[in-house]
Amino acid sequence: MNNKTTNVRYLAQLALLAAIEVVMKLMGLGSVPVGPLYMSFLTVPIAVGAMTMGPTAGAILGGVFGLVSMKDAITGASVMTGAFFQISPINTFVLCVVMRVLMGWCVGLLFRVLRRVDRKKSWSYFVGALSAPLLNTIFFMGYIVLVFYKTDYIQERVASLGVANPLSFVVALVGVQGLIEIIVGCAVGGVLARAVASFLGHRAPAKAE
Repeated sequence: MNNKTTNVRYLAQLALLAAIEVVMKLMGLGSVPVGPLYMSFLTVPIAVGAMTMGPTAGAILGGVFGLVSMKDAITGASVMTGAFFQISPINTFVLCVVMRVLMGWCVGLLFRVLRRVDRKKSWSYFVGALSAPLLNTIFFMGYIVLVFYKTDYIQERVASLGVANPLSFVVALVGVQGLIEIIVGCAVGGVLARAVASFLGHRAPAKAE
């Protein structure tokens, strides 16, 4: 009975965070268009889920983010991923969905390690929250460089930015946008995850993974 209650609670928490992601996107709060990219804050609920419920929850929530991003690629709502979809639908799926699943899973794993050394159970939440937008940028842009860098679309961007190599291209393209994502993700995600964990305590543990 206890396991059943725990499972129901786990699924309810997961569904709530997934719904928050979708609502944020629909209301324009999750993704703000900046040039060819989106400044995304959808990593916040992913970080909260990964830290309070574990790596599997982080991966599932990352998948929700990825599917929303894939929809933008298919419909052309995102200029860059829309162009990638025309080049390679499969690689665009990996970029939008698989990289986000991997990101959410890694945030959960990283947080488990951080919790072991954070005796006061305080700063680990903020570092874990910071890792979500950071890993999202690394995986997303890393895959773009790995697969799409030599395409005409990216080479046109490289020429317009006046950069000479993949690293400088990523820095120039992400720029201030990436910094804002990391700062907001760290502050908001850390506070929310710590508050949720404090509220749940040991009375409502997430499903053991």
